[in-house]
Amino acid sequence: MRDRTRTVVMLAVLGLLAGGCQSLDRYAKPDRTATRPAPAKVSASSTGRAPAVGGADERPATTTRTTAPRTAAGSGAVPAPGQEFVERAQRLAQAGRAEDALREFEKAIEINPTLTVAYLGAGDIYRERGDYASAERRYARAAELEPTNFSAQYLHALSLQLLDRPGEAIRAYLRALTIRPGDFDANMNLGIAYLQVGEPREGLPYLQRAVQANPRSAPARTNLGAVFSALDRHEEAVVEYQQAAELTELTGPVLLNLANSLGRSGRYEEMVNTLEQLTRTEPTANAYERLGAGLFRLRRYDASLAAYRKALEIDPNHFPALNGVGVCLMNEWHFSDQRNEQARREALAAWRRSLQIQRNQPRILELVGKYQ
Repeated sequence: MRDRTRTVVMLAVLGLLAGGCQSLDRYAKPDRTATRPAPAKVSASSTGRAPAVGGADERPATTTRTTAPRTAAGSGAVPAPGQEFVERAQRLAQAGRAEDALREFEKAIEINPTLTVAYLGAGDIYRERGDYASAERRYARAAELEPTNFSAQYLHALSLQLLDRPGEAIRAYLRALTIRPGDFDANMNLGIAYLQVGEPREGLPYLQRAVQANPRSAPARTNLGAVFSALDRHEEAVVEYQQAAELTELTGPVLLNLANSLGRSGRYEEMVNTLEQLTRTEPTANAYERLGAGLFRLRRYDASLAAYRKALEIDPNHFPALNGVGVCLMNEWHFSDQRNEQARREALAAWRRSLQIQRNQPRILELVGKYQ
């Protein structure tokens, strides 16, 4: 009778433990909900490449300009108005004098408002110093002046994405890809943008194209894994995360996503091993909560409860961990032939506390009603 009761309880609650917290969080905010994977961070210091998942300080080279400065109408090789300021700005930028270079680019724009290369140069400096709003305005004007200029369209899209305006970025990346359909960076960042707006199915072909273009890109593979995970194609997600792991050391958020997909694929031993590795190096509440879920699936209930409690030591408001504590304690109550009233009361207290933090949990409400 006890085994049958325990099985019923487990079936009622395993769905709660399966969701958990997963994140490739761009802003490193605590993710306390059972959300889809978020995309890897879009690098502010590169034109398109997300930082390698082993380190965020890599600075890939900027996209090569393909558009020559405009010349005066009918003048052949005669420099366009403002061109001398552009050339001076480029020399200053190469010498590391970004502020002086920016002033020269802006002078060139004032003299010749149609000089695309000046807008691109100014936009680059604004972007590199983190002023994405000013960069977006400069790139937008460059893209307006030369609609077939890939660099202008692409950099405008990137600046919109860095401003957390992914919907607009999607449209701009699509314009860039009409000019250069096979570009690795544009395809990858477009896939990321679709993830950001919650449309992973739309982003899938672009991330697949990015991986085809550069199979050794760990960021492309981790983002493709995030798309597969969001589409509940977890076996394929695991393949991409593991491929990325062969290319670079995975960051904590990526390991968390890998562990989640391993769990969703029924590979609980591997899930637990991954999370034990992660908690040794990056002991976060999310990691311990997922570890608790994996241990519960393996019927290691004492260890599961300990992991959930560790998550709550790190973040007392982590409501999925509170749900896990409640599940473990209610199992203890059933194991005691329903005599351990302290376990039942503590389980209900954990669930009620969870509901105070996140009210929209109908399954927890149902359990509270059933066991109170």
